[in-house]
Amino acid sequence: MGTVTIGVSIAVPEPHGSLLQERRAGFGDPAASGIPTHVTLLPPTEVDDSALPAIEAHLVEVAATGRPFPMRLSGTGTFRPLSPVVFVQVVEGAEACTWLQKQVRDASGPVARDLHFPYHPHVTVAHGIDDEAMDRAYEELSAYEAEWPCTGFALYEQGADGVWRKLRKFAFGGAVVPPQAGAPERDTTLPAR
Repeated sequence: MGTVTIGVSIAVPEPHGSLLQERRAGFGDPAASGIPTHVTLLPPTEVDDSALPAIEAHLVEVAATGRPFPMRLSGTGTFRPLSPVVFVQVVEGAEACTWLQKQVRDASGPVARDLHFPYHPHVTVAHGIDDEAMDRAYEELSAYEAEWPCTGFALYEQGADGVWRKLRKFAFGGAVVPPQAGAPERDTTLPAR
């Protein structure tokens, strides 16, 4: 018996995920290659590995009560000076993310925990790098936009090598909700620098 570090998140789908991960690496963030692009629902949390079956059962229940929703990213934001993070903003789907993370961390569940900061759904594109690179990330992705129907979330485990790997995906119950009635999925691709 040992402990593992887990997280629960909504993966940013392709081609958006790879593009933002490449951009994060291009800003000099050394963690970029080990962290799939995502919106966090449960931050890194150390648990006893024997608790994983109960955690998975809990996440199945959370997903069953959830419904697909439109997710849209637009522009950048930052948590500086409180935390050295630049992110792409979640401008549609934030309420659903907030509801989901509360369900995942529910006091009666196996991963109940308090957060160090109020929950704010976002997609990190720079973390803990020098200020000039943080400013560049903030400016260069300020016009970035992407949207897709969010149909579930996943459980991840952080390996000894620091890389986060998906253990299992959890699909929501119900039918897929389109991003906007009749609107196609879009990605504003920015040139690499």
